[in-house]
Amino acid sequence: MELQEKVVLITGAKGGLGSFVTPAFLEAGARVIGASRAIADSDFPHQRFSALETEISGGESAAKTIDAVVGRCGRIDALVHLVGGFAGGKPIAETSDDVADRMFDVNFRSAFHLIRAALPSMRKQAGGRIIAIGSKAAAEPAPMAGVYAASKAALVSLIRTVARENEDRGITANVVLPGTMDTPANRASDPTADFSKWVNPCQVASLLVHLVSDRASHINGAVIPIYGPEA
Repeated sequence: MELQEKVVLITGAKGGLGSFVTPAFLEAGARVIGASRAIADSDFPHQRFSALETEISGGESAAKTIDAVVGRCGRIDALVHLVGGFAGGKPIAETSDDVADRMFDVNFRSAFHLIRAALPSMRKQAGGRIIAIGSKAAAEPAPMAGVYAASKAALVSLIRTVARENEDRGITANVVLPGTMDTPANRASDPTADFSKWVNPCQVASLLVHLVSDRASHINGAVIPIYGPEA
């Protein structure tokens, strides 16, 4: 119960990775607010879980999300941002504006808006944890996924800047870069792959719990790769 009664907002709480991360935080004793476009308390039946239906489409909706958490719980100890998406399959010369905008909206701007909204409360309470999920592509971009990689690289830069700007108030910010994760959605999209070489999402969840715990108070501005056996 290393996170006993810590208030943790998990975005994308019901998604492919979220379905592993949310139970891990509940088992660690956290009070979890699970945010998603479609989510209910019954998705994670636990006395310390509360669902929050929301869509982070801009600064106003992000501020309302943070206000809802603070209104329910009186504080926010951690923001665990799992929301992300992929679009690609074409070289940069053939990539549309729509794909570029979509990648930066879901992988960068959603994090920017939420972090900006959460920081005043965290700074006021003199403590907090911010964690985002990046991608191996942020450090090792591959052909046919250029704007995806760029959006994740921008996320890394954002998190490292947040870490430096807020260490004076006991706030840490870190980003995890997983390789391909072994989730049901990824298996469905590539059914012939060797799943044994993919990243175990339970290990990602355990790392996130540790980063939110008091034992990780000196880990700040870290860019942590979890590439799995495929590396």
